[in-house]
Amino acid sequence: MFAFSRLSRSRLANWWWTVDKVTLSLTLVLIFIGAFLVFSASPSVARRIGFDDYHFIKRQIVFIGVSSLIILALSFQRLKTIRRIAIIGYVLTLLLMLITLFAGYETKGASRWIRIFGFSLQPSEFIKPTFVVVSAWLLDGSKKFEDFPGGVLSAGLFALTAGILLMQPDVGMTIVVSCIWGFQLFLAGLPIILVAVLILIAVAGAVGAYFTFDHVHDRVQQFLASGDNLGYQVRKSLESFESGNLLGRGPGEGVVKLNLPDAHTDFIFSVAGEEFGIWLCLIIITLFGIIVIRSLLLSLKDNNLFIIYASAGLAASLGLQSIINMASSLHLMPTKGMTLPFISYGGSSLFASAITIGMLLAITRKNSSAEDKDGSF
Repeated sequence: MFAFSRLSRSRLANWWWTVDKVTLSLTLVLIFIGAFLVFSASPSVARRIGFDDYHFIKRQIVFIGVSSLIILALSFQRLKTIRRIAIIGYVLTLLLMLITLFAGYETKGASRWIRIFGFSLQPSEFIKPTFVVVSAWLLDGSKKFEDFPGGVLSAGLFALTAGILLMQPDVGMTIVVSCIWGFQLFLAGLPIILVAVLILIAVAGAVGAYFTFDHVHDRVQQFLASGDNLGYQVRKSLESFESGNLLGRGPGEGVVKLNLPDAHTDFIFSVAGEEFGIWLCLIIITLFGIIVIRSLLLSLKDNNLFIIYASAGLAASLGLQSIINMASSLHLMPTKGMTLPFISYGGSSLFASAITIGMLLAITRKNSSAEDKDGSF
């Protein structure tokens, strides 16, 4: 592995000695595992819908290359630049989400996708990292400046974001954004009574979604079912884990994936379970766990509140989405239609995950706080 002299003042050398190389390395491992699993899971899906066997693999290689550049480019940036990118990205994402309401196409009961230059894009994937950083900046500003209504502005942006997500409707992403924002408020010192009120509101919202949205009602009913009444994909997913057992059937030897429609996306964790057994599943869980816990610990070492709020929120978003995807595959919760970060096929998912990690690496760099004297835009 190459290294730089600590006496060097180049930007590349400074990045090398300040970036969290453990998180960066573990992320690259996840990307490698994801590429391997997509290579194994996607040919049968591509063949089933009329594409050549390597259609998704070739596209995923391109997505991985672009994502790697995004991670490296963002990890070089200063906090001020990260805030600017997040604000611009947040505004653009909201506009694209609004466009999906009128020009998007519907899949699985929700209009979340639009086509841009021949590629399918899910704008809501990008709302997580951008909203987290913008909210962290506003909450930090409310602590630094007495007259700055950062908390009110953050609440307003959350209401706007959640409202547009529910109009699609994307209940799963709304839940994720709500949990992350609530976590940031908790770190910002929100009174426990208000935390309890927000939890009650969230529960009421979940109940309301069950009675309002047909696809949410169906997924909950499928989750509560058992035996032959289980949804087709969940039933096949459980068969995958049962087929793989402890050690798995071997690379490329999975058979259940041949009849699993979303084997390369939402249910790729099932492919890992069938072909490699419990051990690879545990490795994936451990990698995500280390990245999330390490990022939280690094953020708490700093006195900069923006760093604490932003890095904790970004780490929580990555961990929460991972938990939701894996739990859905194991029938531990209703399916949400969420991908497994860095593992599942898809440009939107991979790019959004890359933005999350890239910003996280930039924010947790050792000298990032020293470069951010006033916390201004």
